[in-house]
Amino acid sequence: MTRLRLLPDPDHLPALDRRFLIERPAIELGMNTPRPRILLLYGSLRQRSFSRFAVEEAARLLQLFGAETRIFDPSDLPLPDQIAGDDHPAVHELRELSLWSEGQVWCSPERHGTITGIMKAQIDHLPLQMKGMRPTQGRTLAVMQVSGGSQSFNAVNTLRLLGRWMRMFTIPNQSSVAMAYKEFDEAGRMRPSSYYDRIVDVMEELVRITILMRPHAGRLVDRYSERKASGTLIDPSADRANAALVDSR
Repeated sequence: MTRLRLLPDPDHLPALDRRFLIERPAIELGMNTPRPRILLLYGSLRQRSFSRFAVEEAARLLQLFGAETRIFDPSDLPLPDQIAGDDHPAVHELRELSLWSEGQVWCSPERHGTITGIMKAQIDHLPLQMKGMRPTQGRTLAVMQVSGGSQSFNAVNTLRLLGRWMRMFTIPNQSSVAMAYKEFDEAGRMRPSSYYDRIVDVMEELVRITILMRPHAGRLVDRYSERKASGTLIDPSADRANAALVDSR
């Protein structure tokens, strides 16, 4: 059993005006192969889940921009600490998907002024460290929210806080869709609007920053405290040689 959602109509983008589109927004910024790997998480189990609809629109755009996407279905994800040792297939799959990813998209409904429990449970199941690996550290992150009422930024602000806590690089742009029930048709497709255009902007930026960071991600999260804890010694002569090489350029 897999918890990956099948993306319906991946090539059908009725709200997109291709006359203004750059299909490979990061083409001059770095290596676009292999394709950027993006994990998308949403925060509602409703049949008409607007956070899921928004994530699906984002995934279609990301694929158009050259990324590989995977959408996690949290339907049977247990609560944190509900299962001894978090030994549950859904938890294992979520963690493997996070390790697979180079970047992520988190989209939550706003409920009582913050993110939903479903959204928080997914993030809580991602440990900072797991068997010597870090499932979130160094990944890029885009945050989005949907609201039933007027536009708000409570959920995206909370997601930004969590992204920082998970040691991720959250991109500057973000999406907040107000009165989401008006923005999606009966098939769950987003209508043309400034809200849709903002999601296009956010996904463009996520791809660009993921590609820009790709060759440097390991170096950016190379920390003194972690080297000290693991006993990883630095060869001073090699370190000086690398510094001299950089200075000579």
